Amino acid sequence: MTGRPRDRTHHAYIRGERASGRFARVDSRVVIFGSLFLVAAVLVVLAAAEGSPDDALATTVESSEQDGAPVVAGTGPTGDGGAVAGDDAAVAGDTAGATIPSTTTSTTTTTTTTLPLVPDDGKTSSERRLVDAFTVWDDDLQPKSIVASGDGLFFAQNMMYRHNVAIYDRSGNEVAVIPDEVDLSAFGIAGGGTAQGSPVEAAFTPDGRFVYVSNYKMFGDGYNPVADDDCDRGDWDDSFVYKIDVGRFEIVEVIPTGAVPKYLAVSPDGSRLVVSNWCGFDVSVIDTTSDSELGRVDVGRHPRGVAITSDSRFAYVTVMGEARIDVVDLQSLNVVNSIDDAAGTTPRHILLSDDDRYLYVSNHRMNSVRKIDLSVGAVDGIASTGTQTRTMALADDGESLYVVNYQDGTVSKVRTSDMEILQTVYSGVRPVGITYDPETRQVWVANYAGSLRVFNDE
Repeated sequence: MTGRPRDRTHHAYIRGERASGRFARVDSRVVIFGSLFLVAAVLVVLAAAEGSPDDALATTVESSEQDGAPVVAGTGPTGDGGAVAGDDAAVAGDTAGATIPSTTTSTTTTTTTTLPLVPDDGKTSSERRLVDAFTVWDDDLQPKSIVASGDGLFFAQNMMYRHNVAIYDRSGNEVAVIPDEVDLSAFGIAGGGTAQGSPVEAAFTPDGRFVYVSNYKMFGDGYNPVADDDCDRGDWDDSFVYKIDVGRFEIVEVIPTGAVPKYLAVSPDGSRLVVSNWCGFDVSVIDTTSDSELGRVDVGRHPRGVAITSDSRFAYVTVMGEARIDVVDLQSLNVVNSIDDAAGTTPRHILLSDDDRYLYVSNHRMNSVRKIDLSVGAVDGIASTGTQTRTMALADDGESLYVVNYQDGTVSKVRTSDMEILQTVYSGVRPVGITYDPETRQVWVANYAGSLRVFNDE
């Protein structure tokens, strides 16, 4: 499936000082007497348009104590979330027997605005402050994750709620949308037909030419997409990872994985892709030369986060349902070590420092982030950032962590040297994903309720 460039200015609304697009809001600091009538008119237009900013969504989006999926007016969650509730639970209407809608892609041309790359300011990231830049919301968005390409593009994975991957540039313009519908038989999948996925996470190859996207589950003839976040071991449907050509916005490969694949990571040397299969209780290790699965490594209940060492030899995998982090040898495909007590409960996302000495862990139900010194196997510091910590991003200098707090609707900036919280800012309704763009020092946040919030670290 190919995604074509799109002119989405009639659907994508951008708010902030650097906003572009027909419905860009005016910053209140430049509103003068006499413009009140204009502002009122703009608000009326926004209220009538499809999609609304997070501030308005707060009145129509309700939290669920059973799972972490946003409950938008007219829909409701399924499943009770279980011991590690709230990761990717489905919304009613996206269950077994779902009809595959037709997908079309606009062929109009996008006008892309290029932001200047920021000069060196002589500061470390921990000396800067997050400043609100703009918010993007449109009807292609209900993002579970947002990932920067490193070359000016941001890929938003929109699960089964929108059945697409939406791509934006650094100014918030929508560049392309890639529907998740594929003809599996065209990719050599035995017995395959037309099916839809549910894009959840993404990982780029080191050269940025390709991005791999995991699909929570598949929808179509022959599939029974009933697995959810509370799954036990069972005979669940296996799923697939899509390989997307970044230059063409085209799905070029479909790779079988286990049941309910979530997080995925490409090794620094580009040779391996590691995928955590939530309901398979294992991880898939994939050879990226042949794009084929080498094997699966059993790790236990609900594997989630993956971080690969700089020598591409080992993968740390959070076993969220067993309060443990396993170390997988990517050559022997065995678990060779485990971190137990230091892992904390419900370890979700993990990041490694550049020197592989420190492991940063978001503990979802502990509402905190911890720093583990791997040289001694002990906790070196803990930051209590907010309710239901989810995804993290690490600044390019390693001095700062950016952490989303799902229930609080905030982002916390944490200094890594002593795990002190430097700043907490509002990001929107249900922030769940986050990414950092070193060349512009932008921090992008995926709000599950349907928007992207962008900050500048200045």
